[in-house]
Amino acid sequence: QVQLVESGGGLVQAGGSLRLSCAASGRTISSYAMGWFRQAPGKEREFVAAINWSGGSTYYADSVKGRSTISRDNAKNTVYLQMNSLKPEDTAVYYCASGRDYRAYRHVREYEYWGQGTQVTVSS
Repeated sequence: QVQLVESGGGLVQAGGSLRLSCAASGRTISSYAMGWFRQAPGKEREFVAAINWSGGSTYYADSVKGRSTISRDNAKNTVYLQMNSLKPEDTAVYYCASGRDYRAYRHVREYEYWGQGTQVTVSS
């Protein structure tokens, strides 16, 4: 059984930083792309960042580009999202997802397994 467990969310003031972690079990993620998505109340789940199997290719939503960095440690079966210069509009539940293969995509449908999410709240 594949499980993805996110951590690192919380309440932070605008301009602050958070580092989200996603620990995987039941699947060795080194062969798969990983992604981060977020969902704010009343809105659809949206793409934030993705990384291919090796970490050699990364992709970001325009809304977080330049402020966020996705990375992975395949030895620890963990993926990270470092978020800096946080804004109130970044407030959402952040989800980690494991892809269907080694290629990174921006679409929800390309991801096979999902975590339960971690809340990020940015106060103004």
